[in-house]
Amino acid sequence: MDSINSDTYKKQNLFQLFFNSCLGKIVIFLLVLLVLWIFAIITVPSKTMMLVETCDNIHECLQDNDSIRGDEIDETINNIARTFSIADTTKTNQELWKTFLKYNRLEVYEHPGFKTVHVVNGQYPQGRRIAIGLFQGVISTIFYDDLVITTGAARGEYNKKLNQPQDIPDEEFTGEDLNVETYHYNGDPDN
Repeated sequence: MDSINSDTYKKQNLFQLFFNSCLGKIVIFLLVLLVLWIFAIITVPSKTMMLVETCDNIHECLQDNDSIRGDEIDETINNIARTFSIADTTKTNQELWKTFLKYNRLEVYEHPGFKTVHVVNGQYPQGRRIAIGLFQGVISTIFYDDLVITTGAARGEYNKKLNQPQDIPDEEFTGEDLNVETYHYNGDPDN
């Protein structure tokens, strides 16, 4: 009987005890995250790669939105496709591209382990993120509405009052005010 118990219940070594403890699992998880973070720092894309890939994604965005713009779900699906494809720049409307270059500016920001590209324009003077670069790849997050392509007055008739009282002509007045009294329900009127 002692031989069965000694074979079944072997004493664990120090590594097995550490691996099976809660603290050990947390330390191993943090070590894996540290290794991934170091790998992300080593493989962060360069500034020129970020700008080239982002301009490629902007070309595709301008080509996709030449007729009917989609909603946010369509833009998200297009961003996934833009991340893995290359734009044909000959299909981009050159006047539209020149307008983009005139009213928009791209800025690259470095973060620990990744980079982001922001578009700065009149609509977003603080900048709006349109691309994320990590692990030697650039992920597109651009929406067509993030870009300033056309300019014009935001509102016309600057001297017009916003709240003007409405005049009701006398001939449209339908009658006198009714004498309204409170109603007290006393039960079923038919019974």
